[in-house]
Amino acid sequence: MQRFFVETYQIEEENHCIHVTGADVNHIKNVLRMKQGEELWISDGGTKEYRCEIESLGDEEVLLHIIYAQEPNYELPNRIYLFQGLPKADKMELIIQKAVELGAYAIVPVETKRCVVKLDEKKAAKKTARWQQIAESAAKQSKRMLIPKIHEVMSFQDALKLAEELDIRLIPYELAKGMKETKKILNQIRPGQSVGIFIGPEGGFEENEVSQALEKGAQAITLGRRILRTETAGLAILSVLMFQLEND
Repeated sequence: MQRFFVETYQIEEENHCIHVTGADVNHIKNVLRMKQGEELWISDGGTKEYRCEIESLGDEEVLLHIIYAQEPNYELPNRIYLFQGLPKADKMELIIQKAVELGAYAIVPVETKRCVVKLDEKKAAKKTARWQQIAESAAKQSKRMLIPKIHEVMSFQDALKLAEELDIRLIPYELAKGMKETKKILNQIRPGQSVGIFIGPEGGFEENEVSQALEKGAQAITLGRRILRTETAGLAILSVLMFQLEND
């Protein structure tokens, strides 16, 4: 069943209706060709979702009748931020799509010293808009209750500053201690804590960048004895955290 997101002001629970506006009107009417009486899911971007029936389709609005509401608890109990070093080509699109499916709360594109890709302000804004669309599509497909935010491309220093607000910061590093130490660090993460994961670009982080992250409180972890590509590393640790933190 199709899923859409609305703002809370578009929901009238007392009148059992929801007003869908904007680009979703065209998507429902002309792309999906949905008709009156068909059902879909609406998320309020928080904890509630609504099973609805299409009551009417207009040029500017689709009016929905609320059949029932529920709080399905699809989201992880932790807010996980993926700080991703800018990769080459279109790898970022794949990373964002899969990170959203795995439960990331936000994705932060980061320019590091070894990034091959360099974006000026105009190109960065265009990329960010495109990446946000991918995040929204992935959120709809994977039954997320919210659309993860794709932050604007930022410098490594700004990323470290943003990460200071988080409870836990992790940075996979080839010189980190063994898997036993990594498991100990991950097992200490508790529900409700915010977690930041730093992933380097194709060439990895420079030692100076790793040192700066560690000085700011990040903990170095290992992802095993195999060398993972940048588009694999973040998804690997997200998968581990999803399995570990998933609600019963």
